[in-house]
Amino acid sequence: MARYIAKRLVLIIPVILGVSILIFTILYFAPQDPTLTILGPNATEEQYAALRVKLGLDNSYFQRLLTYLRDVFLHFDFGTSYVSGASVSREILTRFPRSILIAFVSMVITLSIGVPLGIMAATHRNQAGDTFTMLFSLLGVSMPGFWVGQMLQVLFAVYLGILPFGGFSGADPKYYVLPCLAASIGGIAGIARQTRSSMLEVIRADYISTARAKGQTEGKVIYKHALRNALIPIITSAGMNFGITLGGALVIETVFAFPGLGMYIVNGINGGDYPVVQGGIIFISIAFSLVMLLVDLIYAFVDPRIKAQYQSQHKKKSKEQKTAVSSEV
Repeated sequence: MARYIAKRLVLIIPVILGVSILIFTILYFAPQDPTLTILGPNATEEQYAALRVKLGLDNSYFQRLLTYLRDVFLHFDFGTSYVSGASVSREILTRFPRSILIAFVSMVITLSIGVPLGIMAATHRNQAGDTFTMLFSLLGVSMPGFWVGQMLQVLFAVYLGILPFGGFSGADPKYYVLPCLAASIGGIAGIARQTRSSMLEVIRADYISTARAKGQTEGKVIYKHALRNALIPIITSAGMNFGITLGGALVIETVFAFPGLGMYIVNGINGGDYPVVQGGIIFISIAFSLVMLLVDLIYAFVDPRIKAQYQSQHKKKSKEQKTAVSSEV
């Protein structure tokens, strides 16, 4: 298993490299001039030219790309912000924990509500519970995240006045409630649909009929036998949803004026602050890759067959190596 983890971590490197090259290329050909962002519209041409030389913007595409990749991969340095002059790496490390907390809490809410809804829909197929779940799922996946966020602001902040409209104030958990709810609505709908689909496939299996024939309670049949064998696609969907929530923080954090990584990237896009945009997107790519690695490891924990497959592959390779050494001797 340790060798598999190391192999997957190594495979993350070309993914991040590809993302880095892609985002650098897109921003390189963007029409906005960073020197105009820094100096404003009233500077002279000489000042613009001097700043381009200072920032290295007068170099060729390949020179700038190689310099950027060297700084990112060797020094973990995303440069400095054109607007504030602050270190992009330091700003990302300050803001990212807030965004990851929103994504984590949203995932907990999503799984806590979505999985039971899906189980209820599957075990009461074509009944009222199933109809309610499917209708809720349809509405959930159809509503844009920014609209859900605004409706939550109107309800809880304007009419009820029990939660703040937006912003951030240290460790006060109230400022996390609405962003977490807004980020979880679509995920609940998706997880509920996936759970229902997976459970409907499993509960028709012969071993489920056998478990019922042995006199086991319905709850034990559903949660111990059926749900456990239906978890693999649910875990996949949950992992993808976590990554989507993390990437979708751009929208949610902008709606609630929440100073996380998503809002940092949006401000960078609006202000032509290219180092901020590049660093933020690369950091999200790294986080998403690590989440998918974690999903693969959870597969082995949930399904013993997958763990046995990893172990058998390792034993097979070890046996082949020993055979090769023996033949050489």
